[in-house]
Amino acid sequence: MSDSLAISPGQRDALAGWLDHLRALDGAADNTIAAYRGDVAGFLAFMAGHHGEAAGRAALAAVTLGDMRAWMAHERARGIGPRALARALSAVKSFYRWLSERDGFDATAVLATRSPKFTRKLPRPLAEDAAEALIATAETQTGEVWIGARDAAVVTLLYCCGLRISEALALTGRAAPLPEVLRITGKGGKERLVPVLPAARAAVAAYLRLCPHPMAPDAPLFRGARGGALNPRQVQKAVERARAQLGLPASATPHAMRHSFATHLLDAGGDLRAIQELLGHASLSTTQAYTAVDTARLMEVYRASHPRARS
Repeated sequence: MSDSLAISPGQRDALAGWLDHLRALDGAADNTIAAYRGDVAGFLAFMAGHHGEAAGRAALAAVTLGDMRAWMAHERARGIGPRALARALSAVKSFYRWLSERDGFDATAVLATRSPKFTRKLPRPLAEDAAEALIATAETQTGEVWIGARDAAVVTLLYCCGLRISEALALTGRAAPLPEVLRITGKGGKERLVPVLPAARAAVAAYLRLCPHPMAPDAPLFRGARGGALNPRQVQKAVERARAQLGLPASATPHAMRHSFATHLLDAGGDLRAIQELLGHASLSTTQAYTAVDTARLMEVYRASHPRARS
């Protein structure tokens, strides 16, 4: 039985209402909505099976700490790792905060459930020379000259502008030729302005000169071999081949170029808050992780920028 069939109509309505709230007020991205829907639907389906019936919406208020422990034990037995389980629990808690406010019940049993501990993997930026070599080598991983120029242009944007790969591939022909400043729509529909270095503009211009497909304003800027939107997996494969040729570790991915952008900016004296804006991070702590800075480097930034530190 699928999760959707195991959930009662009342609970399905509650889940749909919460997801609509996330879309409308929080501006959650489609991928986030899909992940949350799966996590909470799985939880609700487990509770239906745990109690032997697909109970209605009111039954959600009766979930106990023991029920929560049973669900988490069930997920671990299915092979769900602590990181994924922590994410699912976070989604369930968010759903319950919203639901308890509307239905007027005490959600303490759910909200007090402890998240499983896990070690956060810090991103690994590349050294400057390795980042440059990866871009140059990615261009040589195909027999089609225009495809090599395309892959190099995408990876250059990730490194020179700190874009996510999804943000780079979301660009359309309207962005060509690249301006000095790009308006990027990131996670949650949040917009930010990103300066575009001459190297990035030159790389994209070189690709556009070679691209055999017409560039309409609403068409994807980066094209696949047949002219459709470029699949991110194709860029990942080009980088995988390039890093193998260069002997770089598996951590040298397209996303690592974004980490490298942030780290190299900070190393050159960039302000942590400014880098946070460029990356589109809501939290400064996220930026700190992306830049892989140590405490001593952070203190240097704070001493140089905080008014009280300069007095």
